[in-house]
Amino acid sequence: MTESPDAVETPRNDSAVEDGRARAEADAAARGVSIRIVQRPAANSLAEAAGLLGIQPADIVKTLVVKRSDGTFVFALVPGGRKISWPKLRTLLGVNKLQLPDARVALDATGYERGTITPFGSTTAWPVVADESVVGRTIALGAGAHGYTLFADADDVVRAFSATVADITEPE
Repeated sequence: MTESPDAVETPRNDSAVEDGRARAEADAAARGVSIRIVQRPAANSLAEAAGLLGIQPADIVKTLVVKRSDGTFVFALVPGGRKISWPKLRTLLGVNKLQLPDARVALDATGYERGTITPFGSTTAWPVVADESVVGRTIALGAGAHGYTLFADADDVVRAFSATVADITEPE
């Protein structure tokens, strides 16, 4: 097999998986948040993932890394079936420009690969903004490693990160 000169293969090893999960677990414990991490199979859709986990699609909450024009970041907690409303989020944050960074920038900003990102154990403690629809429920988040899901009470997550809770999403 030949690879293009630009191809970069990132070797995955068990210690990297354990490190991401361990950071998430340690940070949750330090913040006094009770979590449960479960191994999960891959899914091809939000509905399939929810079914495999025995939860509703809206209970799967994506932790999106959003880059501000000043080079800082914010975590946006977005429930399944919804997407960021850029005008709402820009207004809330008082900025004119926001963007989703590429995968490498998100990894550098958090220490987590896309699909594993959680505010728990991020290498930098960026501010957290949670969509108002996540409060009052148990949510499933990235767990710092592929193939795992972190369950936590959303209200505990909001409290632990002093998160801003606001209407920041719209239906997908």
